[in-house]
Amino acid sequence: MNTHFFGDTAILLGRSLRHITRSVDTIVTTAVTPIAMMLMFVYVFGGAIDTGTHSYVKYLLPGILLITVASGIAYTAYRLFQDMRNGIFERFQSMPIARSSVLWAHVLTSMVANVVSLVLVVGVALLMGFRTGASVPAWLGVAGILLLFTLALTWLAVIPGLTATTPDGASAFSYPLIFLPFVSSAFVPTGSMPGPVRAFAEHQPVTSIVNAIRHLFAQQPVGSDLWIALAWCVGILVVAYYFSMAIYRRKIS
Repeated sequence: MNTHFFGDTAILLGRSLRHITRSVDTIVTTAVTPIAMMLMFVYVFGGAIDTGTHSYVKYLLPGILLITVASGIAYTAYRLFQDMRNGIFERFQSMPIARSSVLWAHVLTSMVANVVSLVLVVGVALLMGFRTGASVPAWLGVAGILLLFTLALTWLAVIPGLTATTPDGASAFSYPLIFLPFVSSAFVPTGSMPGPVRAFAEHQPVTSIVNAIRHLFAQQPVGSDLWIALAWCVGILVVAYYFSMAIYRRKIS
């Protein structure tokens, strides 16, 4: 059964990736907005923002990476919606394939596309002067957090992809996720925020994830931020996966 599932997922993943390679502009577009934000904040606002660091791009990059992922998963929801609307799921249902492999193919395609976008953003950050003395284990830690965050948000994107009634509705859910880093420690320290805003910023998932990545880049102890970040990512992943599979089973039953 496992071999059947993995084989089916690999075949459907190849199908989804071929669609991505035919529209590389979607990956580039996903990276353009975060890169534009990074350029604007560093070169326009950076000189007026006091973060206590010498390099604002170094302070800013973790939050920009999360915005990149939030932008990218909108395309996952859109692609799922299109497959639902075009009857692709019904066609797959009539074939002797593992049913969950259809969703997993979309999820893994999202992972690949987002990794490419993240690499593009990091490349531009390096051109802008981003430097880090992070060791290989620290870089692996950053990659692990970003991959887990991407996986969690991708399964979250599956829900509107399966339930939306319009293409705009399928992708619009990502807008609050893109906005969330602005009310966190991604752009400015939370200590500079008014009381209620600061309380929200310090207890929402983006702040702990950003802080953990920032500490890893700076080769500083991550403290409790890492475990809080992992707990948020795993929690979102488990809940999103459960509801996604429940909705999918109801849709194809």
